[in-house]
Amino acid sequence: MKYVRMPIEVESPEERGYNNIRFNLAESSVTDRPCRRSRLIWRHRAGLWRPSRPPAITHRDRGGWERRAFASPDHRWRGRCALHDRDDPAANGRPSGRRAAQLCDQPRDAARVGCEITIVDLAFEKGFALDLDRIAKAIRPNTKLISLTTPHNPTGTCLDSATLKRAAALTAKAGCHLLVDETYRDMVFGPKPPLAATLGPQVISVSSVSKSYGIPGVRVGWIVNTDAALIERFLAAKEQIGICGSLLDETSAAAAVAERHTFLPALRTRLAEGREIVANWIASETRMEWIRPEGGCVCFPRIKAAVAIDIDRFYHALDADFSVAVGPGHWFEMDRRFMRIGYGWPTEEELKSGLAAISAALDAATA
Repeated sequence: MKYVRMPIEVESPEERGYNNIRFNLAESSVTDRPCRRSRLIWRHRAGLWRPSRPPAITHRDRGGWERRAFASPDHRWRGRCALHDRDDPAANGRPSGRRAAQLCDQPRDAARVGCEITIVDLAFEKGFALDLDRIAKAIRPNTKLISLTTPHNPTGTCLDSATLKRAAALTAKAGCHLLVDETYRDMVFGPKPPLAATLGPQVISVSSVSKSYGIPGVRVGWIVNTDAALIERFLAAKEQIGICGSLLDETSAAAAVAERHTFLPALRTRLAEGREIVANWIASETRMEWIRPEGGCVCFPRIKAAVAIDIDRFYHALDADFSVAVGPGHWFEMDRRFMRIGYGWPTEEELKSGLAAISAALDAATA
């Protein structure tokens, strides 16, 4: 298979160098958590590192109804491909963030091995709402997979319980699988929808500690599904690709998840404050418009169509004059008037200053 790098990777803050960015609004996760803020403290003992309070990691919970497989995101998405054979159709949404920009790019990967992909675009004018009727029309007799994300990256929109249940019923009737990326599920501002995997044996939930838990460096995620045979298939794919994950990474991830009852409420409060900062800026910046996010730590505003702007000059000014990083629309195969703005990574002052710099770049590009 021929791999091609995505713009979201080529132009990422990591590639630019964090020292070259003053206000980083491009990140799609919360601020990285230093080890000193966790109960997990690594101590040096006889040349080995070990956790002071090693948490238990099990593959089957006490109820016995589900199995979880820790894997790297790359392995997890390759596991997704374990569902497909040559010429199998699948449906996917757009725009989508780095991992489902990987979902944007995975259709090409799938196509390279002979799978047929249908992409259902989400419209700003419709609030980036998912149109399940369009999904239903895209299903064919041999469709194997429908792939959704909630909360959505980069738009921050969410699927409510009724929509998730309808999607599950749709795939059950069609005899295909429903994959739901729930990486931002712990960042929902309203009522949390049910874990998608509880809606039927054909439904697969995937998540990780990269976004809500602020530890993307450990590269740990999981799959949840109630179909024992399907989980065995995922485990087989995982074992043949990477055998197992790093014990240090998995232990770190387990320790972070164990702290969720204290960490996540405080995080949601901080995210709500960040969202309001962006909302206030949007209200005052008449050249911009957005769909208010319902979850996650990112939003996807755009420069209004009526604004005459030199878009290349705008992004050049952001970078060269103001050292601001955002996620431009082409990262998500959308018009460059769109931009992803993350409000979970920067500090309050950095967020406010970065938004003010976007306004200044608009001034420079519309003069």
